[in-house]
Amino acid sequence: MYGLIAILSAWAIPALIAFIPLYAAYRKVPVYESFVSGAKDGFDTAIRIIPHLVGMMVAISVFRASGAMDGIIGLIRPALEAVGIPSEVAPLAFLRPITGSGSLAYTADLMKTHGADSLIGRIASTIQGSTDTTLYVLTVYFGAVGIRNARYALKVGLLSDLVGFLAAVAVCSVVF
Repeated sequence: MYGLIAILSAWAIPALIAFIPLYAAYRKVPVYESFVSGAKDGFDTAIRIIPHLVGMMVAISVFRASGAMDGIIGLIRPALEAVGIPSEVAPLAFLRPITGSGSLAYTADLMKTHGADSLIGRIASTIQGSTDTTLYVLTVYFGAVGIRNARYALKVGLLSDLVGFLAAVAVCSVVF
């Protein structure tokens, strides 16, 4: 099973990158012009969301520096270990929805400590790929278009992150 997953992983991104322009050409969409137009809009959006990003980064820094994350992980560590979730990857469940760079730094630290081919390294890598920075995404996209009431987006996004976390642990435990 590992060999099949390795082959699929190696070819998934190149196949997707090749498929998109081919499909656009089939649909007679001007790919390059669409890309340039999107890039111009992206620059304008980047300028508008800077205040939202600064606020988000300050909140994340306060959360980590205050020790709140370490306290939460310490409280739930026995329960996680009882159900077979390595406690080392538990901080990713909290970091990943908040910050992509923070969770990536934590993942790199896990790989440095336990090795990239260890179960913990593979679980951390799978979490990185199967969850999203929900709060960042909501901040950026909702801030860009001026949405102040997120309604169900936050709940559904965080639930998706939880499912992605649990699925990553389950799949890695079975496959590796």
